[in-house]
Amino acid sequence: MAIQDKVALVTGAGQGIGRGIALRLAADGFDIAVADIEPQREKGDSVVAEIEQLGRKAVFVAADVSKRDQVVAAVDAAAEQLGGFDVIVNNAGIAQIKPVLEITAEELDQIFRINVDSVVWGIQAAAAKFEQLGHGGKIISAASIASIQGFPILSAYSASKFAVRGFTQAAAQELAPKGITVNAYAPGIVGTGMWELIDAELSKINGKPLGQNLKENVEGIALGRIETPEDVAKVVSFFAGPDSDYVTGQVLLVDGGMLYN
Repeated sequence: MAIQDKVALVTGAGQGIGRGIALRLAADGFDIAVADIEPQREKGDSVVAEIEQLGRKAVFVAADVSKRDQVVAAVDAAAEQLGGFDVIVNNAGIAQIKPVLEITAEELDQIFRINVDSVVWGIQAAAAKFEQLGHGGKIISAASIASIQGFPILSAYSASKFAVRGFTQAAAQELAPKGITVNAYAPGIVGTGMWELIDAELSKINGKPLGQNLKENVEGIALGRIETPEDVAKVVSFFAGPDSDYVTGQVLLVDGGMLYN
């Protein structure tokens, strides 16, 4: 893929899936705004350095994506510092592992602010910037296999990802006349810190040894291995590039064969 003079912002890009996406888009030819919370600045700066080693421009942008003004400011900073704006990847998110009967109001508010509100703010900020710059663009958000099927002990997380799917479908229809595509990627079990947390919390609930829950879930993957950030990044690369110009409103499973939609 030959991408030239285009800029992408990736949220939650200091580590894990976000880092993988940022590096893949840089390899595709994008200049990258690496967005993450301030405590992740050191990791974000490390990703910036990796991108620069690939011969692309990159900047770190501090942003709490649950706050609309900070998402808008991050998009503005990306456009100003990198000379344009073409793609946003609303990747940042958290998981919560708790039985539905035990979820608190504070926990529900937190996961929706980070997983759902951030996507809405990203859609709004990117669409406004595309319009200001006089062109269309690509909006790509993190869904999950839990956006297709709700999972026990992950009810709040599942609900938040169902919401991402709904916003993706609705925004795609509203923004199509502006030349903006809106899609989402739905990973399965990715070998990152999030699944280490899920495994540890499930262990507390069901008493299985650490690592057992993860092992059993991986055994259910048709392709026989755990997912990597690079697996996810390949799908995001498709959505960000010209090959997806006629694709919008879609949530694409990238799970190695866990769900079939």
